[in-house]
Amino acid sequence: MKNIQLFILLFLHITVFAQKETYDIVRYTPLKNWKKEINTTFTSYSRIDGGSWSQIAIYKSTASKGSIEEDSQSEWNNIVLSARPVQQEEKTKAESAEGWSVMSRSGVWQHNGVNVASILTTYSNGKVCLSILCNATAQPYLKDFQKLISSVKLDATTNTATVNNSAASSIIGLWTKSITETDGYLNGLPMTRGGYMRKEYLFHADGTYEYRAKNWSTTIKHILFIRETGNYSVNGNQLTITPRQGKGEWWSKANNDRTEGWGSFQQNAPYPLEKTSYTFEIRYLSGMGENYLILTSAKETARDGKQSNRANVPHEFNYSRMDTNKSLIDNPPGNND
Repeated sequence: MKNIQLFILLFLHITVFAQKETYDIVRYTPLKNWKKEINTTFTSYSRIDGGSWSQIAIYKSTASKGSIEEDSQSEWNNIVLSARPVQQEEKTKAESAEGWSVMSRSGVWQHNGVNVASILTTYSNGKVCLSILCNATAQPYLKDFQKLISSVKLDATTNTATVNNSAASSIIGLWTKSITETDGYLNGLPMTRGGYMRKEYLFHADGTYEYRAKNWSTTIKHILFIRETGNYSVNGNQLTITPRQGKGEWWSKANNDRTEGWGSFQQNAPYPLEKTSYTFEIRYLSGMGENYLILTSAKETARDGKQSNRANVPHEFNYSRMDTNKSLIDNPPGNND
């Protein structure tokens, strides 16, 4: 999959062709001889030719973060990087066409030992953004992607996106984030150390919440456990967290249990209670096959951490929904109330 950048540069513009289908705010000419599927937040086209395959997905529009650069990075993080490790990342300069800014990012990853190229083209008018993704194992599919992109026609007067986040009820339940401790990659696969970092929000219907985190690292002597409770409120796509109680604790590791057992309490860990307002949305990520709670904050927080070291860059955090409300985090002794 060489010269991906050359393909991107060929179609970063919007042209007016006869449109045959409409999806969300996109009008486009569908691909012939491709299998079409309609999902909750995207429409996809797929094709398999022997050992080669490709999937192209048009995602529903969402609220813009204010610029094509921010939207492109956010969409790349949520749609591509959240599902797989990507190498050889590239991006194009933003271009303008018919009231929209357009930008593409690309990268290569491996699936069953085969290189797969991912290209994500994002459109933004500062109020609404949407993306079209192509995963392909051979260059001819990139030409089909180019044809589809070239046929795209967008409604530049659209000012708001349809996002599944307007009702407070959509956030009720358990949302988790679990990161396996790794030490680099070998042949495209992560080399795990055995440790992990887990975080979760449990939102109750009565407007209260519980946040917990457990950090069991092979590079740290003790286990870090955090628990916070309080109230939350939802206003449109704004989620406000108001802590009432919270604490951080260091615990020793059990001698006979590598990653789950608790030893004894060692000492309290500094942990501030921070009232924080997030912009949020519930988004289905096709690569993971799950709904995600996406929180965006103007500043880093003790509970979520930070995403970027750059100044004035919003921090974005993803938590996947647990349908059974069964936590991945076990409480230490004496913390079951």
